Amino acid sequence: MELIYVDNAATTAISPEVATVMHQTLNSCYGNPSSVHAIGRTARAKVESARKFIAHKLGVLPKEIIFTSGGTEADNTVLQGVVHHLGIKHIITSPIEHHAVLHPLEHLAQQGLIQLDYVSIDSDGTPDLEDLVRLLTRTSAPKLVSLMYVNNEVGTILDIQSIGRLCHKHNALFHSDTVQVVGHFPLNLGDLPIDFAAAAAHKFHGPKGVGFMYARSKTGLGSLLMGGAQERGMRAGTEAVHDIVGMEMALKLAYESLSNDTTYLKELKTYCLGLLKEKIPGISFNGASDNLEKSTHTIVSLRLPIDKKKAQLLAFHMDLKGICCSKGSACQSGSETGSHVLQHLLSERENESPSIRLSFSTHNTKDEIDTIVATLVEYINS
Repeated sequence: MELIYVDNAATTAISPEVATVMHQTLNSCYGNPSSVHAIGRTARAKVESARKFIAHKLGVLPKEIIFTSGGTEADNTVLQGVVHHLGIKHIITSPIEHHAVLHPLEHLAQQGLIQLDYVSIDSDGTPDLEDLVRLLTRTSAPKLVSLMYVNNEVGTILDIQSIGRLCHKHNALFHSDTVQVVGHFPLNLGDLPIDFAAAAAHKFHGPKGVGFMYARSKTGLGSLLMGGAQERGMRAGTEAVHDIVGMEMALKLAYESLSNDTTYLKELKTYCLGLLKEKIPGISFNGASDNLEKSTHTIVSLRLPIDKKKAQLLAFHMDLKGICCSKGSACQSGSETGSHVLQHLLSERENESPSIRLSFSTHNTKDEIDTIVATLVEYINS
């Protein structure tokens, strides 16, 4: 049975060109980038070349790009770092952020280190800006706002310009998890009112275990990891040169084909939405997932009109048919409590119906969409 993979928001297949350059680097560039001899300097040159390329593509300074093990480390470094190094006492977020944001913030609040507030969220997953202003003016304490650019479960795109301007107007730092944006949308961080951002290479056909943090210069953010002066003192630990080179290549390929890929994926998502609405009466879509203007072209989050009992075997049925998708985010797929995002956006009754997330890459085809929809229809009518 040929598998159909539509879980690209969880991770993507590594590009052959990325695997090749990583293999070459592993074989030929084994030096420690912190060593001063020739082999070490060769490794350092590759790391810094990747840093300069990524910084250039995102419109920022090379020193503002810090390599990490991925988005989770980048988010944690920012959120814990602003508290321990910058004296932030008040943090505002939303209840539908990734757990890489929610869990460290909950931990900081439990320790009594911050006042934690959650901005109200509309049914499509966008924050209420009036409520955000209310929270920003609630205290005079040093504050930070953390809101993700594109939601990883329902695909909602935030008006990051308006949010960032509000934050800076009220003297708050602004952090955004941009994991679902980098490599998928044009992104000039230098032109956006964002102070901190996070990215992960495996979301744009790069290797797992590597990503980067953007920290606007002069913010004063410090390192959470001690033991070395790597990454300009911002992240101790020997850099994984092959991973960093692989991430550079993945980002290069992503932006070289960005326009064509975006057109293809928008057409694929439009086809998918049309077929779902045609073949499954009563189908619903979560957040702004069925709106191409308000949601990313890579994600469709749908809710099926079947009862709670039948819903229990849906994920098993899809897997049995060779369709690799998610019932929320990959981080939630093994949870008995389901998705915290959908629990917040949907009513209790709506949450009784099963939701699945289809997330696309250019590897997907209309024929695969046909098979997916036919499989769903078969299950509903069985």
